[in-house]
Amino acid sequence: MDKIYYDLIKDGLKIISDVPEKWKAAVQALLDADTTAVYL
Repeated sequence: MDKIYYDLIKDGLKIISDVPEKWKAAVQALLDADTTAVYL
């Protein structure tokens, strides 16, 4: 599920505050590890 939310954020369809608390830490870790993207 974290990968799904990560992809949605990466595609600009969601933001981290849209992610349920259950998955937020894992999604944030994926975003932090992604050094190729810029998120506004």
